[in-house]
Amino acid sequence: MVNKRLVVIGGGAAGFFCAVNAARLHSQLEVILIEKSNKLLSKVKVSGGGRCNVTHNAPDILYMSKRYPRGQHFVKKSFGRFFVPDTITWFKERGVTLKAEADGRMFPVTDNSQTIIDCLLKEADRYGVKIRTSVAVDELAAAGNGWEVRLHDGGVLKADLVCVAAGGYAQLDKFAWLQSTGHEIIAPMPSLFTFNMPGNPITSLMGVSVEEAHVKIAGTKLQEQGPLLITHWGMSGPCVLRLSAWGARELGALQYQFTALINWLPAFNENSLREEIRGLRFDLGGQKIHHKNPFGLPQRLWQFFLQQSGIGEDVRWADMPAKEQYKLIKYLTAMECPVKGKTTFKEEFVTCGGIKLSEIDPATMESKLAPGLFFAGEVMDVDGITGGFNFQHAWTSAWVAASTIAGR
Repeated sequence: MVNKRLVVIGGGAAGFFCAVNAARLHSQLEVILIEKSNKLLSKVKVSGGGRCNVTHNAPDILYMSKRYPRGQHFVKKSFGRFFVPDTITWFKERGVTLKAEADGRMFPVTDNSQTIIDCLLKEADRYGVKIRTSVAVDELAAAGNGWEVRLHDGGVLKADLVCVAAGGYAQLDKFAWLQSTGHEIIAPMPSLFTFNMPGNPITSLMGVSVEEAHVKIAGTKLQEQGPLLITHWGMSGPCVLRLSAWGARELGALQYQFTALINWLPAFNENSLREEIRGLRFDLGGQKIHHKNPFGLPQRLWQFFLQQSGIGEDVRWADMPAKEQYKLIKYLTAMECPVKGKTTFKEEFVTCGGIKLSEIDPATMESKLAPGLFFAGEVMDVDGITGGFNFQHAWTSAWVAASTIAGR
C-alpha cells in the first residue's frame, strides 16, 4: 500500500536524482516528478559541450567547497553526506563509468551526455517514478500536514512531501510561486558569462586561445588565471568564466561595463619582461621580431601585438625602438580591454541567488520554516564555478533530500 506521496518540481539533474533515489530507498513512496517545459534533463544534454561534466575530481571536501562563490559553508556540510566518490560509485553501479581529465573535470567514458540521461530515465522507469511534462506550478500552499501544488492549468496535486528542484531563474518575479512558503529569495544574478568587447580589434582572432593568462578587473580585487579563449564577440574560456562567477554581483552592479586587464604572460610583469626583452635583443639581435616568437604565444596573437605596437614586419630585435618596445610590453602584461556587456556561456545558464541558505538545513535539505518542504540544486543560493561543481551540488543536495524523505 502506498502510504505517502512525494512531488518533485523540476525535471533537471537535481529533480531526477531526488525522485529516483527517494523511490529506490522507499518502495512504498509514490513519487511524481513534474516539469514545466516539454524537455527533461535539458542542461545535462548541453553540459560540457554535449559530453556532460558530471562532477570534479576533487581531492577533498575543503578543496571542493572553495569552488563555490556562493554557498561554501553550506556545501561543506552537505558534502559530508554525499561527495564525489559517492557520485562516481552511484553511476558505476548503474553501468556508467566516469573518467577524470587533466583539469579535474569528470565525464562519462562515452563522452556523451545521453549516457547520463538514459541512466536517469532508466532508474525512473525501474522504480516507478511518474513523470509529467508541460506542467507549470502557480503556487505551493501548505494544507494540513501536507502540501497542495497548484498548477497553472487549474489542477491541484496533493502531496505529503515536496522537493523543489526547479533550477535557477533569471528574474526575481519568477520565484513568486515560492514566496507563499515564507522563504526569503536572494535576488538572482547571472553567473558564468563571457565578456563582450564590441569593436575591439582582437576579436578578429576569434578561435585563438592561450593556456595561461591572468585577467584582473580594474578597480576591484577580482582576478583569475587560466585558459583564455578569444571569441568573435570578446573573451571566454575557463579563466573568464571563473572570474564572472566570483564577480557575479560586483560586475552586475557595474552593469557589465568595466575594464579587463590581461597579462598574456603571467610569468612576467612589466619590469621582468623588460629585462627579458633586453636579453632577447642581445641574443636574437639580427632576427626579425615577426619571425621569432620567444614566449610560446600563438603566432597570430604574437603578430597582432606587434602590429598594435607599431612594429613593422622587417624590424629586427636589435633595432626595436624604445617607444614601440614600451607598447609591446604594455600589451603583453597589462592589455586594457573595455568590456561592455556579457553573453551567456553556450546554453549553460547559471545564476547566483535563490532560496536563502540560512532557511534550509544542509544535513537534510528540509526547509527550517515549512516542514515537509525540501530543496535541491540551483534553486538555492548556491553556485559553483565551471568544471562540474554545479552538478556535484545537484547530486549531493538531491541525494540528501531523497534519503531524508525516504526516512520519513
